[in-house]
Amino acid sequence: MRAIMAAIAAFASMTNAPAQSAASQAEPLARQTTSFDLIVHLPLAQTAPLFGPEGERAWAGSHWNPEFIYPKPPSDQQGAVFSIHHGPYTATWVCTLFDLDARHFQYVYFLPGLMVTTIDVRFKALNPDTTAVNVIYTRTAIAPEGNPHVAAMSEGDRSAGAEWQHAIDEYIARIGPTPKP
Repeated sequence: MRAIMAAIAAFASMTNAPAQSAASQAEPLARQTTSFDLIVHLPLAQTAPLFGPEGERAWAGSHWNPEFIYPKPPSDQQGAVFSIHHGPYTATWVCTLFDLDARHFQYVYFLPGLMVTTIDVRFKALNPDTTAVNVIYTRTAIAPEGNPHVAAMSEGDRSAGAEWQHAIDEYIARIGPTPKP
């Protein structure tokens, strides 16, 4: 998450998403997909909530501060809408799928005039105390000015898996072992 936020901040300092020019409209729009896998040493029932916008606060650090538009009070659920500040930009996020039974969450967020990102999160119980998590980012520029954002953020996604793993492992160490039934 820190790598992604750093990429946004770095790019934000270079540009403020200028309006499209006639010459730039012919430029192809970038689209990149990256993914990573995590192993969370918690049962599925404790792991999945860590990937909701509210649940992520437990491990993601102070830069993850979703401001909920819906629902109020904030709740991790399908249809939740919230915003996140990325330097001079505000991204609007929608939780398009929050299905604990299917072990699948999905988010879509928009950086106005620049890009759309889909984040697909799937869970698989490896054993009663360990969960595998697969995260897929698909970033699509919606204007040529978004192409550098797609490139920079996709580059950050490549290192995000290791950062997330470290942050989640630290969180688990803080909360202690999972109680056995």
